[in-house]
Amino acid sequence: LQKELLKYKQEARNLQGIKDALQQRLIQQDASVLQLKQELLRANMDKEELHNQNVDLQRKVEERNRLLAEYKKELCQKDRHLQQHQSKLDEMLRQLSEASYQQVDLERELEHKEALLAHCMKREAEE
Repeated sequence: LQKELLKYKQEARNLQGIKDALQQRLIQQDASVLQLKQELLRANMDKEELHNQNVDLQRKVEERNRLLAEYKKELCQKDRHLQQHQSKLDEMLRQLSEASYQQVDLERELEHKEALLAHCMKREAEE
């Protein structure tokens, strides 16, 4: 009975050692699980923050696209006005050029008539 008792006590110690080792391992695994949960929580918070930043950036892009569309519209209107003013300017330059040619013709005609008048007056004075 003594031997058997010692054998069972030894077996109980071995089982207690195994139990203690398993409990230690369980504690380590619990710590690892807790650490993984914290990392997962941190990752989820980072993901949420990135999502919010993405939403904010998309809103900014949409706002900039809207402004860009407005600027393009304004630019098109200004281009149309510029083309209208350019065509008016071209027409005025053409009229000015035409008037300038007419002025030159009239000046020549005036010089010619003045020369004729001077010639006629000279002839009259000689007569």
